This record gives sequence, C-alpha cells and structure tokens, in this order.
Amino acid sequence: METDSQQQLISHLIELRDRLLRGILAVLVIAVVLLPFSNDLYHFLSEPLLRHLPESSTMIATEVASPFLTPFKLTLSTAIMLAIPVLLYQLWAFVAPGLYDNEKKIVFPLLFASTALFFLGIIFAYFIVFPLIFGFLTQAAPEGVAVMTDISSYLDFVLKLFFAFGFAFEVPIATLLLLWTGISTVESLSEKRPYIIVGAFVIGMLLTPPDIISQTMLALPVWLLFELGLFCSRWLPAREKAEEEEEE
Repeated sequence: METDSQQQLISHLIELRDRLLRGILAVLVIAVVLLPFSNDLYHFLSEPLLRHLPESSTMIATEVASPFLTPFKLTLSTAIMLAIPVLLYQLWAFVAPGLYDNEKKIVFPLLFASTALFFLGIIFAYFIVFPLIFGFLTQAAPEGVAVMTDISSYLDFVLKLFFAFGFAFEVPIATLLLLWTGISTVESLSEKRPYIIVGAFVIGMLLTPPDIISQTMLALPVWLLFELGLFCSRWLPAREKAEEEEEE
C-alpha cells in the first residue's frame, strides 16, 4: 500500500515537471519569435508617452546596457503574458483528473474567462489609462523642467500597471469562486458593498503610482467588475456535494 502511494506521488511529480517544462518551453518559443521585433515592441509600448512629450523632449537611456536590456526585458515579459493561455491549460490538465465532473464544467470556463479578463485589463490600461496618465503628468511638469523619461524606468512603470490592471480585472472570477464554493453568498457580498468599494480604492492606491487618475481608473473597474460578478452569479450552477457526485 505504501509502495503504491509512493509510486502515485512520483508519477504526480513527474507529470508536474512535464507540465512546468511545457509552460517554460512555450514562453521560450514565443520569446524567440518576438526577439527580432524587440525594438518595435518597445516603440509601440512607449507610444502613449511619446504622443504627449513636448517636441523637444525624447526618451533617454541612463545606463550603458539599457538600449539592449530594456527591449529584451519587454520581449520576455510579453512572451510570459502571451503564454498565459498555455500556462493555464497546463495547470488545468494537471488538476483536471482530480476534479469531479461538475467541477470540471465550471473550472475550465473560469480559466478561459480569467485569461480573457487579464488581457482585457492590459488593453484597458494601454488604450484608456495610459493616455490620461501621461497627458496629465507631462502637462504637470514645472516650467523649465524637460520631461525626458528613462526607458528602463518607463518599462518598469508600465509593466507594474499592466499586471495591476490585469489582475484587478480578475475580480468577477474571484467573486464567482467565493459564491460557488459557498464561502460567501450574494446577500452577504451585497451587504459588504461599501467595504468593497473602499477596498477597491485602497487596492488602487497600493498597486498604482501616487496619482489620483491611475488610482481612480483602477478602483472604478474593480468595483464595477465586482458588480458584474454578482450579476453573473445568477447563472452559476449549484455545486453538488462530493458524495452525490460519487454516487452518480
């Protein structure tokens, strides 16, 4: 019996290793494909800032290796983001054998929805939030101060916002999971709405730069997406007990 348990554990560890290697391989393949376009990717990423810089201002590189390392870092980060569907699928394939049929019916759609929401958060940040932030910050510079942003600092700033908005847009998934697992109820979450709104602004304050625009632009979607999660919960299938599933 103990030998069987050890063999099962070893087989699970081997499968986990294989799943991790496949995920890493997907990231590396995407990175290799994108590598020749590193500078183009960075130009596309910096366009929201360049559009608002004064004509006499440009972006600068304050470190010797920044012109190479910064686009390379962006390429690797982009590869990780684009590989998220593959990474989530590998996670799904690893845990799926241990799930009940009713759990499989909801987990896979949630993984798909979480991926779509993550990318939607990034798109929202790039097309909606960045123009507002950079338009405000460049205009707020004191007279006589030349706005010339370091390319490495800009990348760190943008990636932070990308991941902040990407994960913030997962609020509907988190809400549905809380309801589906029975940790909370619609009535309970509805009663806690004022605290959730305050919490959304606290999250916006912690995850974004210290300006009111980006903080508000993150807090409002978090609140609205929470409401969306509550609204969608009416179509959430009831979770059956494990004993009932085993009998079936």
